[in-house]
Amino acid sequence: MRLDDYRESDNVEQQRGGGVGFGGFGGGGGLGLIFSLVASRFGIVGIVVLVLGMMLFGMNPLSLVGGGGSPQAVQTSQRGAAQVCGADPAHRFSCRVLASTEDTWANIFQQNGRRYEPTTLSFYERSGQSGCGAAQSAMGPFYCPTDRKVYLDPRFFDELTNRFNATGDFAQAYVIAHEVGHHVQDLLGTLSGIRNRQQAAGEAGANALQVRVELQADCYAGVWAANAKTAQGQPIMEPGDAEEGLKAASAIGDDTLQRSAGRTPVPDSFTHGTSAERVAWLKRGLETGDPAKCDTFSGAIG
Repeated sequence: MRLDDYRESDNVEQQRGGGVGFGGFGGGGGLGLIFSLVASRFGIVGIVVLVLGMMLFGMNPLSLVGGGGSPQAVQTSQRGAAQVCGADPAHRFSCRVLASTEDTWANIFQQNGRRYEPTTLSFYERSGQSGCGAAQSAMGPFYCPTDRKVYLDPRFFDELTNRFNATGDFAQAYVIAHEVGHHVQDLLGTLSGIRNRQQAAGEAGANALQVRVELQADCYAGVWAANAKTAQGQPIMEPGDAEEGLKAASAIGDDTLQRSAGRTPVPDSFTHGTSAERVAWLKRGLETGDPAKCDTFSGAIG
């Protein structure tokens, strides 16, 4: 990707005071273990089903452990954005991707007579806090509609490579762009609309709606990449980038993850879509560059 000369976003923050941070929740039944089990079953790119499902229903994920304690204080660093982004290459890359999504979506919104309001990228290490409750590395990157922020432990990029064998800079950018896609859904009212529909649906129906939410975010990630330009006006994508993203999308399909965990895929439990569906919708965004082509809620999604 052509990001070396791109600006770094100012809409970033660095949480500090991480670590385990959950007194009384250790041992065999703590919050971290619960999220680890969920993540290993369903995949952790995007919003983990347990977390997003609860957020969409207006619930706090901490209720999973029935109270019994509260997170240690996690302070947001007052350092400037330049210092946050300059912490290491992963931070710098993430800040540039975020800046590109800001410029690209602002242009798309403007073309449709709307104003884009950027999200904030909140970095944390191991554990932190979000407007939706706890942030844990095992949850993977996620978007919180309560405070409209994206949460990321940059070490997830290592897991993306080592666990999912999804290498390359666009695979990493796709992760951030997917979460920004959820922010776009939030700005457009999609998430609140789906919350209402899920409340009236059973478990399988709610899961099916969640799949459509995630696939649309995949498509929006592709729309960003298709429209993103360098500071000099050249396409930000380079040869091979699309293949990196499509490989990552394939690696995190629900069916693939369930098979890799030694389970028979159970479609009613899917929350992010099959590998084929994730690839297809990311590819649609990449090929059309048109958010109007990302309607995953009408008709079949296959």
